[in-house]
Amino acid sequence: MVYPASLSNVERQQLLLERLAELQRISVAEICAQFSVSEATARRDLEQLAGQGLIQRVHGGAIAIRRAAPELPILERNQEQPEEKSRVGRAAAALIADGETVFLGSGTTVLEVAKNLRQRRNLTVITNSLPVVNALASLPEISVVVMGGILRDSELSFIGHITEAALAEVRADKVVMGTRALHLEHGLTNDYLPETLTDRAILRSGREIIIVADHTKIGSVSAVFLAPLSSVHIVVTGQETGVGYIRLLQEKGIQVITA
Repeated sequence: MVYPASLSNVERQQLLLERLAELQRISVAEICAQFSVSEATARRDLEQLAGQGLIQRVHGGAIAIRRAAPELPILERNQEQPEEKSRVGRAAAALIADGETVFLGSGTTVLEVAKNLRQRRNLTVITNSLPVVNALASLPEISVVVMGGILRDSELSFIGHITEAALAEVRADKVVMGTRALHLEHGLTNDYLPETLTDRAILRSGREIIIVADHTKIGSVSAVFLAPLSSVHIVVTGQETGVGYIRLLQEKGIQVITA
């Protein structure tokens, strides 16, 4: 569709946002063709929208920013993308070897990782997640170290200053965490402020950070900043995640594994 050149700046930028929401990515050349404007005008529109936090500016154009929906309790989230989370869990578990010490965070996707570690030998698992404890309890080849604290009922995980104090005493070869949202510019975000300091302490406890996230988390933003993407080494996600976004993550030096 070609829009008339007589549109005002406000009208054009609103239509540009709607077009970007539909396409998820748009180039400067496409904007010029669809809105009958110069490259300078197209770039100025993108810079203004990016400055308002409405889009993500990338080389040659822009990509959309999706706002993550409020997080449901963990028992309800078991019904969200179960097949994809199962694949991601198996792929992430394959990164963990016998004899390692690994921190497993909370959430449904990390729980899938835990379920795929039951055959490991001489494994030490540190966790603040009750479902992970239940999945790995009483296995002779797995030592489970639990970080206590305040129980967050909806997530069945321990958070707060007691948890953070305990985390300061441990070190893991690898940290496996879920996230509410992962975005190129805004990094890792979640939607529950009291959990953020605990999650930051978790990230500091490991030598290698592995984020597990189904495709609905990739390219979206939630309310509370957790950490920049520079803190992440590996992202394991579903094959449903767009190849363009995967390429952009790889360009930032992050290893991306799809399952």
